[in-house]
Amino acid sequence: MKKKFQLEVPGGATRVLLHTCCAPCSSAIIECLMQNGITPVIFYFNPNIYPEEEYIIRKEECSRYARSLGLEIVDGDYDHEAWRCRMKGMEQEPERGGRCLRCFKMRLLETARYAHEHGFGVIATTLASSRWKSLEQIEEAGRYACEKYPDVTYWKQNWRKGGLSERRISIIKEYQFYNQQYCGCEFSMRKEE
Repeated sequence: MKKKFQLEVPGGATRVLLHTCCAPCSSAIIECLMQNGITPVIFYFNPNIYPEEEYIIRKEECSRYARSLGLEIVDGDYDHEAWRCRMKGMEQEPERGGRCLRCFKMRLLETARYAHEHGFGVIATTLASSRWKSLEQIEEAGRYACEKYPDVTYWKQNWRKGGLSERRISIIKEYQFYNQQYCGCEFSMRKEE
């Protein structure tokens, strides 16, 4: 059996507020955290997801996974209009462009705010598991968010290594998760040919 992925949490924290984008992206990360004695509290804040039905499906899948593991999940507000206002003028940006960075900053700033108000010293995000996203942008957004809340540390972790990508595929099959084909934002939806 493969040696489990060893994690070093900032400050040795045993409890982390984990911003989660969807069950498929978070599944192996959550499992890995728990195997390393770290309890994730799942923070589901994704006002970028469109349409609302898609948001609900993804939230329900995250909730189902959390319940199966006995974990707490926090449902952040779904205010798609506020997200649209923040993205105004960036609708034509490509994936990994300025719109993505702005979106990450908005979502991680809310994660850091919640962490600050509820006694979490460390935040992390499952956004960093997707090969379609820029690790540099995610890290920049995490640093930006925690600058506003100095008592909260952003945990920079590359969730694409240590066999987590392969484990993710297994968990998706095991739980029969709904596995979306776009990041969630209406501007990233594939155009019908």
